[in-house]
Amino acid sequence: MRPGINNINKFLLFKLPSAYFSGIRVTEMNDQRALARVKHQWINQNPFRSLYWATQGMASELVTGVLLMVHISNSKKNISMLVTSQTGEFYKKATGRISFICDEGDKINAVIQKAIETGEAQTLLLTASGFNEQNEKVSHFTYTWGIKLKT
Repeated sequence: MRPGINNINKFLLFKLPSAYFSGIRVTEMNDQRALARVKHQWINQNPFRSLYWATQGMASELVTGVLLMVHISNSKKNISMLVTSQTGEFYKKATGRISFICDEGDKINAVIQKAIETGEAQTLLLTASGFNEQNEKVSHFTYTWGIKLKT
């Protein structure tokens, strides 16, 4: 079954409650792109009155992971996934509504096919950027995902 937006947001509540209670919600998801939004508020702010870096990290990891989950579901194979490394850069104070986008669906499909064909673990670099309401980039994250065909 292909994961839907409502299912992903329910998943957050039960499996990633810190992301759910921070206000992160997936708002768009297809084969090419995933988008999540979060509003800066008291529960997710840092002492400088902007969106805490960990909240930005959760939202950015979520959009890369959701996009990977969509492609794993499409493959109809039992494939495990795990973040093996992460980097983040911050450019501007994150206030208001921040949108995190990963639009690298094409890249994912090729790596999944290679994992299926070879039976070997693969790594995949996926990026997500956060933008404020003025469409200014506030942060950028890179995740290394490891995927492996389960036997």
